[in-house]
Amino acid sequence: RFYRDRLMDTIIPDLVALTGLIFISAAMLVTARQKLTPATDTVVEEVNHLLPQTQCAQCGYPGCRPYAEAMVSGEAINLCPPGGETTVRRLATLLAREAVELIDEVSPHKVFIREADCIGCTLCIAACPVDAIIGSQQQMHTVIEDLCTGCDLCIEPCPVDCIDLVPLPPLEEPAMPVTENACINCGWCVTACPRGLQPQHLFRTRNQPEIAAGFNLDQCIECNRCDQVCPSALPLTDSFRVTRQCLERLRRDQSAIAGNETRYIARERRQSQAESRIISRASSSERKNLLDSIRAGQ
Repeated sequence: RFYRDRLMDTIIPDLVALTGLIFISAAMLVTARQKLTPATDTVVEEVNHLLPQTQCAQCGYPGCRPYAEAMVSGEAINLCPPGGETTVRRLATLLAREAVELIDEVSPHKVFIREADCIGCTLCIAACPVDAIIGSQQQMHTVIEDLCTGCDLCIEPCPVDCIDLVPLPPLEEPAMPVTENACINCGWCVTACPRGLQPQHLFRTRNQPEIAAGFNLDQCIECNRCDQVCPSALPLTDSFRVTRQCLERLRRDQSAIAGNETRYIARERRQSQAESRIISRASSSERKNLLDSIRAGQ
């Protein structure tokens, strides 16, 4: 009986303490998961920023953001023809999915208005989601080539069929130098670099331009000193040159995407304000019909 009582006195407190520790650990894990897991809205924003913001609806959704929301909820990542294979790869990396081929292939193009045939109806201007067409009622219209995204939304409403597609030459991806040798992390390239860079890290991130930019890729002057001291004879400078080209293209794409989104948001705001003014001037009996017409896209 003595040993039984002694055993109960030692085991029960230990069991109580262990149970409490388990509950505390579980609560801490739940709290950490809530804080560390990114909010859905944040993920949607990141996905949306990778899309070309052409608002062309070729994916089956009314705009880029609705498609971004659908992808976060499980929709396929290969439904954006204007984005191309590059966007599919970026989406696959962000959402931790397997990169797949595009369902629809679209060759890069822009549109051109045959100005001699244009009647100035402004229907193409109303259809363009990024304000890439300028003109006025019964005046000649023209396309701002640098702003055109090739969404083709202006072609169908044109009553005189004066809008043509203009194919663009395909972009050639710069070829990364191939080597069978590996970096041995000797540090000689770091010593030789006159800018104090870390060429070994730049070489490891040569296929990830955004990460390479964090290692000050822009400051590389391509002096070839790192090549001269590398015992593995790695094509360091040539790799940095190609990575820089990819980084510049990535920055241009991001700038174009941001511009498309800004113009689209501004256009939507103008339309909303115009609709509000029209509705405010209408009589109470007409407002319901106006709202129904606006919602139906008429």
